[in-house]
Amino acid sequence: MTFSTLFTIVMALIFARIFWLKIKDVSMKSESFKQLPAKDQLSVLKECLLNNPTETNLKNLKEFSQKQGVDLDIDSYRPFIKKQQELTRRKDALAEDNELFTAEAEWVDKILPLEFEEAKLAKQKNRREDYILHSLEGVARLYSDQAILNELDSLVQDYPKAKVLAQGYRDLMDMRDQSGADDESLKKLRAAKESWEKSLLDVET
Repeated sequence: MTFSTLFTIVMALIFARIFWLKIKDVSMKSESFKQLPAKDQLSVLKECLLNNPTETNLKNLKEFSQKQGVDLDIDSYRPFIKKQQELTRRKDALAEDNELFTAEAEWVDKILPLEFEEAKLAKQKNRREDYILHSLEGVARLYSDQAILNELDSLVQDYPKAKVLAQGYRDLMDMRDQSGADDESLKKLRAAKESWEKSLLDVET
């Protein structure tokens, strides 16, 4: 395994959320997938595409989006697939791998987790605790730095702890950017990520 490949996997692990699937392509026709709630299906499809950018995973996400009444422009993602194929043939693509993953994560995060729709409905019904919980669950299923920080910042007025969570995430970003790729460094990074996620979903009302 090349160092660039390892780095890409590590980046994926840092941002991975509820569903870390060790498969290349998910089958939307499988019974196990069909039995999942829609919000979990979306999470699975986004995770699969981000972890393994393939035409199959991209089309699966489009099919799901169409069923939800959303017209997803998948043509804008195809350059990422092409670039990934190019990088897999190179051994000196660390920086480009990093940039590509960042761009892919930002694209995927344009498809908001369905938890945010649940949060919106809860807020309309004045269910504050549910609103906060669903919002934080949505944040936990985002991948890009800016999307995570934007959602936490927008939540501060209703949930002051979101400011602390946002700073904790910035600290995690700094740790990630300064981390080495050795086993011990990655172990510490994963532990820090897990600790932040635990604090994210430890809702204080």
